[in-house]
Amino acid sequence: MVFHIDGGAYDRFMGRYSTQLAPLFADFAGVEAGQQVLDVGAGPGALTAQLVARVGAERVAAAEPSPEFIAALGSRLPGIDAREAPAEQLPWKAASFDTVLAQLVLSFVSDAPAAASEMRRVARSGGVVALCMWDEDGLELSPPLHAARKAVVGEDAQPLRVLPFRSEGALGDLLAQAGLQRVETTTLEVKSEYSSFDEFWEVSRAMIGPDTAWMQGLDDARLATGRVAAHRALGSPGGAFTLSARAAAARAQN
Repeated sequence: MVFHIDGGAYDRFMGRYSTQLAPLFADFAGVEAGQQVLDVGAGPGALTAQLVARVGAERVAAAEPSPEFIAALGSRLPGIDAREAPAEQLPWKAASFDTVLAQLVLSFVSDAPAAASEMRRVARSGGVVALCMWDEDGLELSPPLHAARKAVVGEDAQPLRVLPFRSEGALGDLLAQAGLQRVETTTLEVKSEYSSFDEFWEVSRAMIGPDTAWMQGLDDARLATGRVAAHRALGSPGGAFTLSARAAAARAQN
């Protein structure tokens, strides 16, 4: 999946979680000063910015298939080697990086085994390849959006696509099948506060992704129906509230 939205919309919907996830994931992958690192499926740069803070822009590369996100990376993080490319075809030579990371990406690529093999190819001998994805039931923002969709589209709506590689076991197996060694897994958890339900709803409407694409093109009446259902599913908050997000992560050595 290529996300054709501006970086700001992604930041407000998912970036509030992914920016908090990035340092936890970088710690788990063992990113430290002096390394050459690659962010695969970098999006608008939540993890990339964390990598720049740790090793410096000149040691960071990023692959991203979305031209909108590539533009965001170029403006936000000058000096990095950002290239428009899918995870399955990384445009770097073999053994170029000490650590290769993919944060919240593997469920959306067209060929995950090919992507894992490419990440191994560009990792140096002894280097680390690390993956993470939101756990199958790890996003508290999803149930209210699913309730809204059910209220608007109805019981007979085509079910949402079930995304793969959303468990520690699935990610670890993917790395092992790519020929990587010493697989380790863990769970990473973050939280985000919303000032009100209005904020939650507006940032959700602006995002085009797996949980929200169904909202595109709806008239005001149907959106209002979905809004009521989502508010009820969240417990009808009247003020600020907090939602959590839990990610499965796996790392292995080349």
